[in-house]
Amino acid sequence: MERILVTGGAGYKGVIITRKLLELGYPTTVIDNFMYGSEPLLHLASDPNLTIIKCDIRNGVPNLSDYDIIIHLAGISGLPACDANPSSAEMINVTATKQLTRSLSQDQLIIYASTTSFYGKSGKVSSEDSQVEPVSLYGATKYRAEQIVNEHPNSISLRFATVFGTSSRMRMDLMVNNFTYRAMKEGVVVLYDGHAVRTFIHVEDVADSYIFSIENSEEMIKGKIYNVGGKNLNYSKKQIAELVKSKIDYRIIESDIKDKDLRHFYINFDKIKNLGFVPKKTVQEGIDELINIFKFYEPTSDFNVI
Repeated sequence: MERILVTGGAGYKGVIITRKLLELGYPTTVIDNFMYGSEPLLHLASDPNLTIIKCDIRNGVPNLSDYDIIIHLAGISGLPACDANPSSAEMINVTATKQLTRSLSQDQLIIYASTTSFYGKSGKVSSEDSQVEPVSLYGATKYRAEQIVNEHPNSISLRFATVFGTSSRMRMDLMVNNFTYRAMKEGVVVLYDGHAVRTFIHVEDVADSYIFSIENSEEMIKGKIYNVGGKNLNYSKKQIAELVKSKIDYRIIESDIKDKDLRHFYINFDKIKNLGFVPKKTVQEGIDELINIFKFYEPTSDFNVI
């Protein structure tokens, strides 16, 4: 089977992707600098097909030629983390991606973790051919990195909807996760630009889309860029808050203050749907599982300055 390298494999998406790869029998190597700790990977560490390497991709990746497929997840995600560490965001999201991609042979496949946040606040239906309008340092650095990856002849970029759901390395800054936690623990959620629409996808479906990309890589490299999500997962912020409210009694406050990270768009997912990929999990199912874990789970610090 193909040998797979997962950069950032101890992260929110990475641990689930790694689990699924191992379940399918792929020899898998994870590299991560463990800025959030190594605990999220411990439940997988005994698998003989898994190799774990502590490595900061800013310093290069050892033995890159050993791998047939690179799933490139390593990066600083989200507006708050990138704004708090702009130099690191530039070095990790852009410079390290360039170094990694340009070290690959033409036969090696790279699958990049991209984002629909590129589409900004147009309020329009956006396809892969739509104009991009990043509204944050995060979006700008990820878009530049996507352009670099797309120069590689054997590459696929997956532009993901806003992710939600549980993982052994939880993220609390993601909207559905955050609203559910605040509703349970604080009894109130403040909405900024509650009308703004974006699209969502469960983290398990994210992982499945990588498996789908590996299994359909010959076809997918022809199209390069794919929006990943589902038409039935477009919601406004207020609609997400109301879905949470249907399960938890809490107060929604709509603020006049504008969102610093305003994203407002509807996404067209026909390109990947026509190849056969459709997400399975609903936002409602994600809220249910989050309620179950927030009965006992309390997050620690979400980001360490590096």
